[in-house]
Amino acid sequence: MRVAVLVTGGKDSVLALHRVINKGYEINYLVSMIPLREDSWMFHYPNIRLVDLFAEAVEIPLVKAETSGIKEKEVEDLKRLIERLDVDAVVSGAIASNYQKTRIEKICKQLKLKSITPLWHENPLDILKEILSLKFDVIITGVYAYGFSKEWLGRKIDENTVEALIELNRQYSVSLVGEGGEYETLVLDAPFFKKRIQIIKVEKVWKNQSGYLFITKARLENK
Repeated sequence: MRVAVLVTGGKDSVLALHRVINKGYEINYLVSMIPLREDSWMFHYPNIRLVDLFAEAVEIPLVKAETSGIKEKEVEDLKRLIERLDVDAVVSGAIASNYQKTRIEKICKQLKLKSITPLWHENPLDILKEILSLKFDVIITGVYAYGFSKEWLGRKIDENTVEALIELNRQYSVSLVGEGGEYETLVLDAPFFKKRIQIIKVEKVWKNQSGYLFITKARLENK
């Protein structure tokens, strides 16, 4: 089956990509939307432009387009991009977001494509444990919920971080995987990467108890 995989460079889309690679699907394209505003309903904002490095690291062709980031209009922007592709299905990393899943399914139905969601309704803690067991190198690039602090920006997801997320979930009902937009991530390396992403220069942007890690310079390095 020929598939296009929606990617942001974050942990969920990378794990979904890992799953379909292992199942033997033919990965024809990575697909990314570049929102022009921070409060996009559907797509990552900070560091999404690093998706070019990500595509080069995994050696899969990337197609991308800018979107206004305006609710519902950005769905039409995604549809216009996907309808150009010669594929049978679209893969996404949705875990519990009906908003995201139903809109991607609507696009697929209109274009007569299959929607594949490898992580759908899986236990969030199991997903984090799988990321650790696969030795994904993941950092937190944005935090947007009560309980997080500036020190979380750039923090690697390891066993200690997972324990801290469990505590935030207990205290403040923060999603363990950030499915409600509580935090965002960037995968720097994974077993199927041909090269790893090296961060060279960053800026921490923090205001009103939330913020993000703005990566101003990065490059690929050999593994």
